[in-house]
Amino acid sequence: MSDLWLRFRALVDELSGLPMLAVALTLAAFFVGERGFRLLRQPIWCPPVLLSAFLLSAFLLVLGLEFGQYREGAQWLTWLLGPATVALGVPLYQQMHHIRALWRPILVTLPVAATLAAVYALAFAALFGASPEVLASVAPKSVTAPIAIGITEQLGGSVSLMMGGLLVTGVLATLCVDGLGRWLGIVDDRILGFALGLNGHAIGTARAFAISPAAGAFASLGMGLTGLFTALMLPLAFSVFVP
Repeated sequence: MSDLWLRFRALVDELSGLPMLAVALTLAAFFVGERGFRLLRQPIWCPPVLLSAFLLSAFLLVLGLEFGQYREGAQWLTWLLGPATVALGVPLYQQMHHIRALWRPILVTLPVAATLAAVYALAFAALFGASPEVLASVAPKSVTAPIAIGITEQLGGSVSLMMGGLLVTGVLATLCVDGLGRWLGIVDDRILGFALGLNGHAIGTARAFAISPAAGAFASLGMGLTGLFTALMLPLAFSVFVP
């Protein structure tokens, strides 16, 4: 048994720098997470991406792989986040007639909500004495990953810490929008979708598509506009908290 384990460890060490191992682990975590999500009867509080993240962490721990090794092999998967985000333009185009009808409310609510999402994160972190690196990492917590990575690197933050913040924000935003939507009696899929995309980025958008195509389109719109606005506004807001 020990000889078999040593051979397995040697194989893992040999493959650790190759994209093949990182891709295989990522896909395995994703498919098992999706299966577990269905077995749990699709709870809102535990989306597939959260299950997959825990599974991937467990895989890396058992195999003894450093996160840096995994990240190096998974670089091209990170690159694919950009085209995947751009592809969300298809449902946007399909729902363009609804978007045109609501452009005024969107124009008013987006800057306020996107600014608050970044500023309150910076304010709380600064209140508890967070370092500039932590401030730069938590500020883009409501922005979709491809844009958030660029913002974090520009501000001098930690991408790993930022990704953890994105995961927590997406799950909590989905729970809050669903709960508050029911409590306030909001049944318009367009409003729910826009709120999910604006606050919960890709995780909220995935939840919105589960509601309806219209909700998914408005979530895509909210996610994209929030990323664009935050990329322009955040460096200025960050300079207020980190002179």
